[in-house]
Amino acid sequence: MFGRLLLVALVALVAWALFARESGAGGPERSYRVQPGDTLWAIATRSYGGDPREGVWKLRERNHLAGTTIAPGQVLRLP
Repeated sequence: MFGRLLLVALVALVAWALFARESGAGGPERSYRVQPGDTLWAIATRSYGGDPREGVWKLRERNHLAGTTIAPGQVLRLP
């Protein structure tokens, strides 16, 4: 009995793994072109709710920035 239950669970897991795919719930990628006078802090404040420090960290990670220096015209990918 236990063996049959285990077999059914295994078959269900394999079927799920074969047919699972990304839902696309993430939406299209957003980007932002840096304007003169912009800072990562200001962009994070406008783009994310909550603590801007987390938004700054996400922006730096997503765009592989070593620091917080950005330049006008630079295109940032928004997480």
